[in-house]
Amino acid sequence: QASKKLVAATGQQCLPLSMDVRQPQTIAAAVDEALREFKRIDILINGAAGNFLCPASALSFNAFKTVMDIDTLGTFNTSKVVFEKYFRDHGGVIVNITATLSYRGQALQVHAGAAKAAIDAMTRHLAVEWGPNKIRVNSLAPGPISGTEGFRRLGGKLAEKSDQFSLIPLQRAGNKTEIAHSTLYLASPLSSYVTGTTLVVDGGSWLTSPNSFSALMGIASSSAK
Repeated sequence: QASKKLVAATGQQCLPLSMDVRQPQTIAAAVDEALREFKRIDILINGAAGNFLCPASALSFNAFKTVMDIDTLGTFNTSKVVFEKYFRDHGGVIVNITATLSYRGQALQVHAGAAKAAIDAMTRHLAVEWGPNKIRVNSLAPGPISGTEGFRRLGGKLAEKSDQFSLIPLQRAGNKTEIAHSTLYLASPLSSYVTGTTLVVDGGSWLTSPNSFSALMGIASSSAK
């Protein structure tokens, strides 16, 4: 359905593919199919993720592992497969979607914060190692973005109703178009001398939003109802 919308909106060819980022063999099959269809891959955007609000004391070992597997290992698996099959010889751009959760130890987010912090580190390592292959690697860390699954799962609607976004320097949630434009910047020649860094697109949210464990537990409880 998403591919049909893209074709209708852009007039460009779109190839929908399904893969499990935890399984390199499924990624390899999808990359092979993309190369057969388009003959090249210029940009890789790693955005697979899983998240939910949960205190560390209640987080199961398997839940923590699952988030790490999808977010961190998934990013590495996809990047390495695309590197081996195309980017190593032709260059390219990788944009990893991360988060600001680890910057201040966001409550109820040890799983996602740890996973995304690892991806930011991976971004820097790969930028150094793969730069000579004409590959740029950067991260993009969004803040609260309305109209997304993450916004719904992480209490965004409740925060909106209680006017929590007025505490953000830009006093509002972001939107999907702003994230698309920021990703386009990192993927385009406009950022041709930018690599190994994280672009934070959150309206200043992580600088000023509350990080109260008890208050966030209330949001988590309300969101679960």
